[in-house]
This record gives sequence, structure tokens and C-alpha cells, in this order.
Amino acid sequence: MPKVASYCTTFLKPEMLHIYRQVSGLKEFETFVVCKERRSEEKFPFGDVEIAPGVRSNFVRRFWLKYIKKEPPVVYRGEYGVLARLLERRQADMMHVYFGHTGVHLLPIIKRWPKPVVVSFHGMDIQPREDKPGYLENLQELLRTVPLAMGRSLSLKERMLDLGLPEERFRLNRTGIPLDNFPYVQRDYPDGGDWHFVQACRLIEKKGLDVALKAFAVFAEDHPGAGFTIAGDGPLLQPMTELAAELGVGDKVEFVGFLGEAELCQLYHSAHLFVHPSQITEDQNQEGIPNSMLEAMASGLPVLATLHGGIPEAVDHGSTGLLSAERDVDGLLAHMRELAADRERWARMGKAASQSMQENFEHSAQIAKLEAVYREAMAMQQNG
Repeated sequence: MPKVASYCTTFLKPEMLHIYRQVSGLKEFETFVVCKERRSEEKFPFGDVEIAPGVRSNFVRRFWLKYIKKEPPVVYRGEYGVLARLLERRQADMMHVYFGHTGVHLLPIIKRWPKPVVVSFHGMDIQPREDKPGYLENLQELLRTVPLAMGRSLSLKERMLDLGLPEERFRLNRTGIPLDNFPYVQRDYPDGGDWHFVQACRLIEKKGLDVALKAFAVFAEDHPGAGFTIAGDGPLLQPMTELAAELGVGDKVEFVGFLGEAELCQLYHSAHLFVHPSQITEDQNQEGIPNSMLEAMASGLPVLATLHGGIPEAVDHGSTGLLSAERDVDGLLAHMRELAADRERWARMGKAASQSMQENFEHSAQIAKLEAVYREAMAMQQNG
């Protein structure tokens, strides 16, 4: 089988489950992982991981490359030589670089390595970095250089095209969901008003946690038995815990931390509605399509989310969920009340959400599409 080097700087952070699913799910390509740091090995076991070795310093050679040849840092520091030797030793036929900012860092290597490289963008990695002079120009050059670039949503595609990616080089790279791990269950309608909302995400600004809490607090005034479970870790844990208390729902909101796949599935099965009011941040950080939302939909949960990023590509407003504007507390609240008041529509949306995942996000089908991109990139290289 052809061999692809999967380059991911950190393999893997807890929120990178979608990358693990891709790397471990390949069927017609052999792969090995190249990283600088191995993390969460117990959560993401993978047998073939190459941790890029350190670079030995040679002052004279480094001085010559940096000041005489004017080479970029990854070359004069020796990183290119180390990676090139590793790829040659492992007889890689191509490389898949995960995340746009990693592609920017590796751009001098991508331009020099004689075999094809594809880069995938996932959301926050398309945003500009004002604190790094020249970053935007390098990002634009990356998009002009690679034979194919992948994005998780059509909203990311638009950003990539705006930055100079030729449209014919874009390939959609949907996150595949292992549907057997998130089976559909038919839930009982909470006649007593004991609605259970759930949100699963990293606790950061773009997830709209404050909007979700504010809408839920008003909803709970009319439904005192309602509860809200928030799964995930992140820097906003303490501020959101304090906000829930200030809103008077501290006893109704439970922060359960990061959950594994099986625990997350159990949480979804116990819930009635999935909430995810994503919002773009001041530094232009936005979603592709949230993995947790897709998993929740596969289990049969209707979604209350926003017209943000790639979310409308996965949630059909009025059919599999309801979408409001970003930062619109009143709009989200209205949708909570709307579904809570309509037993048949709530049940119908849950079934439609699960069916949509079967048709559009099934794991094996998305892996086959990824491998088709790999084959296309290799054919482009061979054809000159």
C-alpha cells in the first residue's frame, strides 16, 4: 500500500479526536505519525508514532545558512534535514500536514520535499496571527504551493479562497462519525418539564457558553425541573461556573469535565436537546463543524445552534435543529421554548438528525473520500 506520513505537531490533544479517527481509520493507505510531542496516549493509542528527533547544532553551518544563504529558520536550524531523512527512511510517498499554522511553519520543507504534501484546515487555523509578522503572507503562499488543500466545511473553503487558494485545489474533508459508537435511541418526552440540555465542547469563547447559560436560566424559570450538563475542560470553567451561580441556576448546571467517547454517548442518551451557540471571536476564530454536535445528532438529539461557520452545513434549520443568530440569547431561548412546546416536532427532529448523520457523515465513507484526495495528490505529482 502507498504510505502517507501524518504530521501533527502534538499527537494528540484531547479535543483532537477527529484527527485520531482519520489517522487510525485509513484502509487503503499505510500511515505513520510524525509529531514533536506525544500526549494522551491512553486515549489515543497508535502503534507507529515517530517523534521528530532533536537537531544537533553546528554553529558554522547554521551561520552560513542563516546569514549567507538567507535560509528560513526550519532550514538553518536543521529541522528540514531531520524531517527529510525521517521521511526517506520511512519511504513515505506523501505527507498530510494537519492544521494550517503547522503548514505555514513547514512551508520551506513543503517547497523543497520532492513528494506531494496536502494540508487540512480545521477552523481556528485559518485565522490571521497579528502577533507574527509575515504570517499572513506565508499562509497565502502555502495555499498557492500545495497541490490540494482540505477544509472541514464550505465556510472554511470561502476563507481559503479569499486567501488565494485556487478553487480547483480545494477538497472538502468532512469529519466522519463512527455511528456504531453513538447509536440512535428514542427518548421519552419530558411531560413533567424536566428537560435535560447538554453542551459538549472546549470551554472557550467561540463556543458561546455564556449565551447558552443565559438562555437556559430564563427557560428554567418556567421549567424548574430542567437541567443543563456541560462536558469539557478549558479556561472558561471558573467564569462560567460563576456565571451560572449569578444567574441563579448554579444548582441546575453541572460541569462534568472532559468525557471519553462511551461516557459522552451515555450523556447524550440521557439528554433531550443539544445546545451549541457558537460565535466568531474578535480574532476571527471560528468553527468548522463541531464534532460533538455531529455525535449528538447521531444519537438522536435535535440541535439548538447558530448560523456560524460550518454549522448550517450539518444542521438543516427546521428539520434537524433550529439555528439562531450569534450571541442572540432571546433567539436561542425562543427555540428552546419552541421545541419544548411541540412533542411531535421534537421527536421528528431527533430522528431526522440521526438519519442525516447516516447519510452525510458516516465514518467509512469520509475515510474513502480522504484516501481519494491522497490518490489524487499523488497522481498530480506523477503527471507533473
